Amino acid sequence: MASLLTRLRALEVATRPEHPDLTRALAQRWEELPAHVKQPNQMLGKRMTGCEGTHGVFPKCNLACTPCYHAKEANRVRTDGDHTEIEVDAQMALLRRLRGPGQHAQLIGGEVTLLGADDHARALKSMIRHGRKPMSMTHGDFDYDYLVGLAIDSRTGERRFDHLAFAGHFDSMMFGRRGIKRVDSEVELNPYRRRFCEMFQRLEREHGVSHYLAHNITVTPRNVDQIPQLVRDCRQMGFRMFSFQPAAFIGNQARWKDSYREFSTDEVWKRIEEGVGARLHFNAEQVGDVRCNRTAHGIYVGDRYETLLDEDDPRDAQALHDFIAAFGGMDFEAGSRRLRAARCARAVASHPAVLRSGVPWAGRLVRRIGGPRTIQREKPKAVTYVMHSFMDARHVRPAWELLQRGEMSEDPKIRETQERLQACSYAMAHPESDTLVPACTQHSVLDPLENLRLQELLPARGPIEPAAALIPDHGA
Repeated sequence: MASLLTRLRALEVATRPEHPDLTRALAQRWEELPAHVKQPNQMLGKRMTGCEGTHGVFPKCNLACTPCYHAKEANRVRTDGDHTEIEVDAQMALLRRLRGPGQHAQLIGGEVTLLGADDHARALKSMIRHGRKPMSMTHGDFDYDYLVGLAIDSRTGERRFDHLAFAGHFDSMMFGRRGIKRVDSEVELNPYRRRFCEMFQRLEREHGVSHYLAHNITVTPRNVDQIPQLVRDCRQMGFRMFSFQPAAFIGNQARWKDSYREFSTDEVWKRIEEGVGARLHFNAEQVGDVRCNRTAHGIYVGDRYETLLDEDDPRDAQALHDFIAAFGGMDFEAGSRRLRAARCARAVASHPAVLRSGVPWAGRLVRRIGGPRTIQREKPKAVTYVMHSFMDARHVRPAWELLQRGEMSEDPKIRETQERLQACSYAMAHPESDTLVPACTQHSVLDPLENLRLQELLPARGPIEPAAALIPDHGA
């Protein structure tokens, strides 16, 4: 009898839309958010606890970027697989405990493919073991053989992973890429972007490993006007997300080559919309502070793009509200089909209004993208557009120091920075202090000292920054 009750309890927990640990983490996340972002369309604390990233696990990179968000000491640290695995494991364990399961985490530092393929795989497996959904962040300058070595165990010939997620960073402020050491315009990088996507498509054909690819680009006065053409050129290559990051004065000061505040985030977003050929409704849903993040989920049907939600339609807002009320932080990829079906059934039963608002929403979306015939003729493709706006180090340092003392600044700019740090959606874990910190704090405040310690622990061998010599001197 006791055994039966135990199994029934386990089944009840397994069929909940949210894992109990995630339910607790979401409630805690919502409680911690500042009042100004606790809006009905806020995803943090309702749908997700936030994105995550590693730090201090492999600071070294073999390309040179302007700007570079890493401290100047980063390339004096040797890439070491054992160190990476130990640090990743500790950081992910803390994130699992504080943020619950099923959250997206980036394996990020310098260049991830400077790790051997086996070491890279060990790090990803550690992230998965702690309930994370890992994405490897890379400049994309690696070969197909490396990708196969990562996905397939050379000793057994068996797949290590059924699915890989990568973000490739390509922009004309990067120097040292093989075959094109210096770049004058974004269009010159298109063959390299296409090659990156084609490697993963080949991996799926030959080995059955599916993929999710994101495209990252730093936006500066040099390339902001090239965004529309970049979007038009790349939207059918195979990327599922395009992430635009307006440059900030953060990291290595020697790499600050422009006046990065010459344009506004609104101007960047308008250029993205110009390339997409549609309005991107970033106010339909909010992830943290809108001054930091804009997100638009949508679908391409041929060359036509429509966002999933219309921010001007209150019916869409109601559909989002009901969806979150029913499903919360449910992971639609976790578990068997039967288990997911059971979770969905419980979610709908708990909040039947999700059907009353969700079914009409789906009908409106189908009409907006051209109707059933268009969908049958043109296979829909989901693509997300995001913009992440980092803050300048000169503002982050004093803002963080005051927050650590429990004080809010009277200076408008520093107070704005504090508000954004409090609402940050991108956290990095510090097991030594049992804390999570915003990424801007990591790069502005903590990276320099961290890399000095790592430089002593893992001193680099050979030339420190050969690619840096390729950077033209345009003046700061």
